[in-house]
Amino acid sequence: MDSIKKILIIEDNKDIRTVLARRMSSLGFETLMAEDGITGLEKARSGWPDVIILDLTLPKMSGQEVCKAIREDHNKEFARIPIIMLTGKTDEVDRVIGMVIGASCYLTKPYDPKELVSLVLKYAEGEDHAHHGV
Repeated sequence: MDSIKKILIIEDNKDIRTVLARRMSSLGFETLMAEDGITGLEKARSGWPDVIILDLTLPKMSGQEVCKAIREDHNKEFARIPIIMLTGKTDEVDRVIGMVIGASCYLTKPYDPKELVSLVLKYAEGEDHAHHGV
């Protein structure tokens, strides 16, 4: 079994993406990155990450649409990949929508790096996705 966990960061802000990637790499994750929703969804399908950090406001396809597409995928293993929504939106309505469409959790920017790391580790160590050989 592949013991290196993969994380996909879908974030259009280059600075945030870089900081997140550096932090996740330092934790031993193989880090995949995308700066828009369409590329993010393609990388999710081709890379089978163990966890996805997903910004809500993205070019080409919103984070909500990406989350919905993953959750509604015909492959049930793929549809269960944990998704951490990371957004600048603080509106309760957005948080509720994020949870309804299947986000595993919802963090607002500015986020607490320690909280994000603990969530990533929790989800990465959770149910190991048996997708590597599919």
